[in-house]
Amino acid sequence: MMDYRVAAHRVDSHGSLARAKEAEIVLDTDMAGRADAMNPVELLLSALAACMLKGIERVTPMLQFQLRGVEVALEGIRQDAPPKLTLIRYQIVVDCDESDQRLDLLHRNVLKYGTISNTLAGAVPLEGTLVRKPH
Repeated sequence: MMDYRVAAHRVDSHGSLARAKEAEIVLDTDMAGRADAMNPVELLLSALAACMLKGIERVTPMLQFQLRGVEVALEGIRQDAPPKLTLIRYQIVVDCDESDQRLDLLHRNVLKYGTISNTLAGAVPLEGTLVRKPH
């Protein structure tokens, strides 16, 4: 069993600060929004992206999967009443020469073993693809 801890506090009416271990993230908690920090939904999507990227780092050595790079793009669809995400779409783009079957294997492993992806999938539909980067 693992235990995760984050502490956050309000700096002023324009933002807040979250800390975990030795890392800090400025949070957009300004009612008008701010361009230099992520809002709560963007942070959630970033956590999912990080989960997917970390999952790829975890499984590629086991699968002996060779890649040159990975990009993840996410989109959250929000309804207003009650406010919640109703769908998260993603696309994982892998720069590699692996077969389509191996790309599918990587995709299944990333989704199966991701703490954040499994948690979110229980609350909101996750819809997406893992594709090869075009050359």
